[in-house]
Amino acid sequence: MQELFGTDGIRGRANVYPMTPETALKTGRAVAAFFKKESGFKRESGDPAKIIIGKDTRISGDMLENALAAGICSMGMDVYLTGVLPTPGVAYLTAKMGFAAGIVISASHNPYFDNGIKLFNQDGFKLNDKQERKIENLIIDEKQDRNLPQDTEIGRIQSIFDAMDRYVGFLSSTIAAKDRLRRFSVVLDCANGATYQAAPKLFESVGLKVHTLFNSPDGININAECGSQHPEALAEEVITQKADIGLAFDGDGDRLIAVDETGSVLSGDQILTICAHHMKKKGLLTGNQVVSTVMSNMGFKQALAGLRIDHKATKVGDRHVMEKMRATGAVLGGEDSGHLIFLDHHSTGDGLLAALRLLSALSEDHRPLSKLSQLMTVFPQVLINVDVKDKPDLTTLPAVADAILKAKVRLGDKGRVLVRYSGTQPQCRVMVEGLEMETAQAECRKISEVIKNAIGA
Repeated sequence: MQELFGTDGIRGRANVYPMTPETALKTGRAVAAFFKKESGFKRESGDPAKIIIGKDTRISGDMLENALAAGICSMGMDVYLTGVLPTPGVAYLTAKMGFAAGIVISASHNPYFDNGIKLFNQDGFKLNDKQERKIENLIIDEKQDRNLPQDTEIGRIQSIFDAMDRYVGFLSSTIAAKDRLRRFSVVLDCANGATYQAAPKLFESVGLKVHTLFNSPDGININAECGSQHPEALAEEVITQKADIGLAFDGDGDRLIAVDETGSVLSGDQILTICAHHMKKKGLLTGNQVVSTVMSNMGFKQALAGLRIDHKATKVGDRHVMEKMRATGAVLGGEDSGHLIFLDHHSTGDGLLAALRLLSALSEDHRPLSKLSQLMTVFPQVLINVDVKDKPDLTTLPAVADAILKAKVRLGDKGRVLVRYSGTQPQCRVMVEGLEMETAQAECRKISEVIKNAIGA
């Protein structure tokens, strides 16, 4: 198992720490110590400081949940458990119910044998780099037992039995009565993950005709050939069911990938373009701007320019997108991976909310999704993940730097190259875009081979 610390949760920048029960216990203690200090919590004052914990369907979730809760309680804070709940549901309840912090036990779109945590502050926002580093330092402190303040009180553990109903109710409330959705036929792919109950309940409650796939989690089938990372089965089922749209979520429910009525898969950038167009028409696109990362397809910026919408780019990671949105006043942003943020409704990316926004756009446009998706022309893009043994600065590897430079020169203004390390896995991601697929593939393979020879695992 892995403990994922960083832009998508807590994960080590140079190292990946094993997520064992012992580590989870230390993490619980460290998180409690941090938030007790942040919130000024003092039990003797009667302050009901408490932390909420949710999880996805991974088999290790129960074990880690118990260890985290024990660590938190040992520091004198109470714990409230939601059970299986999408990550954005935990973020919502954290702010709505007055928790000092929210924790989600999940490795998002990763395989079942990975697991980790995501943290939210009392307002439902992810922590910044400085805050996460403080918690990391507390976790890896070899003398944690001596260095953390001791509490003579012990917290209690309780359950929130209506957590999912509260979350689904919130999502339903984002649709105004005058904006009721048309009765679309929808196929859902729940990735055998955290949305397996919430998604069908939500979309049936708003009047859609729902057919659901991959909603029978067994602890190890989360994200297995399904969900936002693997929409092939969803695409086939949309055609079989003659549905209007297919919606795929990832393991913890904060991403969305859509399939149109012809079985074609839309990227996060295409969904973002459709939503930006819809929000601008309705006068809801505050600041006339959209934020995305440098990984966005070249066609995305081109599409926004055609719609006369300003585009701002950030480093990779939804947290960086959120930081830029809050700094600029933007209400719409996201990543091509399908992590979309609607800041006028929520404090974090939410796959179910994004699906509702997409369906609203589809309801009012009166064109099928295959036509609406043509607002953006997708440039051919090739991505190769190279397994690496370490992660040195790429500029210190002459052969790699030279291969990247030569590819950029050959592509000119008709393509681009982006090479970066994964934040969660021992991989280097090589992405090349170009006007022609063959050219992009050739350049991507050349760079990947050089990286493999230099630092390949």
